[in-house]
Amino acid sequence: MLARLSAQTVRRNAAVVGQAKRGISVQSLLHGSPEAKQEGDVQIQQHSRLVARGKYVHGFEVHKVKPSAVSEYKKAAEAYYTAIKEDPDLHVKLTGSWEAVVGEQDTFYHILEYENYSGYDKTTQKIKNSEHINTYNKLIPYLTARSQQLCQEFAFFPTIPPRTEGGIFELRTYQLHPGTLLQWEQTWRKGIEARRQFVAPVGAWFSQVGRLHQVHHMWQYPDLHSRKETRETAWKLDGWSETVSKTAEFSMLMDAIILEPLSFSMLK
Repeated sequence: MLARLSAQTVRRNAAVVGQAKRGISVQSLLHGSPEAKQEGDVQIQQHSRLVARGKYVHGFEVHKVKPSAVSEYKKAAEAYYTAIKEDPDLHVKLTGSWEAVVGEQDTFYHILEYENYSGYDKTTQKIKNSEHINTYNKLIPYLTARSQQLCQEFAFFPTIPPRTEGGIFELRTYQLHPGTLLQWEQTWRKGIEARRQFVAPVGAWFSQVGRLHQVHHMWQYPDLHSRKETRETAWKLDGWSETVSKTAEFSMLMDAIILEPLSFSMLK
């Protein structure tokens, strides 16, 4: 009798545990439980460690400017970004500054390189407590919107050092399906090597703070005609069509913005 009751108790407890597990699973799928969130965060962190170069953090600062104030904005931006890149007490370098010429008009992109997150923290605190903040505030009246995103470099595609080659830049942005970052990196790691011989790559980054699940990469061309010819040549390379096909599979949205460097940009 006791044995029978014990067996029934075990089965009943097992059923309760199973229901609890199923309940967590359903809640995770429908509502996003703490367990699911923690698992997702861990997955993002693991993928970041696998694909990131890890040495630097890049800040993407995007400014949307009043059309009537573009000239004034450019002068104010030059004063601010030149000052911070030349300040030896700050842990930051200016990768480059650009104006969008095809895409969203009156939009400016500034990419800053920090010595990891500690460098970002130190830099932002020093700017807030220095004359730099007053210089930055002179930009504000010319803006209609601004945004910031912190990104890390892909290990296979580190950002190039300052150079002047002329021409245009293309910033491509992909909004990935959550959970596909690792597959995106593996696909582009294979596809990028062959394309390097035709075009000068600038860098590739993935977002860590701000809009998540985003990938950016940047290219430099002499002009739009050269860009067209380069892209047509790439289709003839072994494996490139597969790279493009998988990129479309992993992405929800894609943007291609043509940029021109500002006079003070470190990349031209």
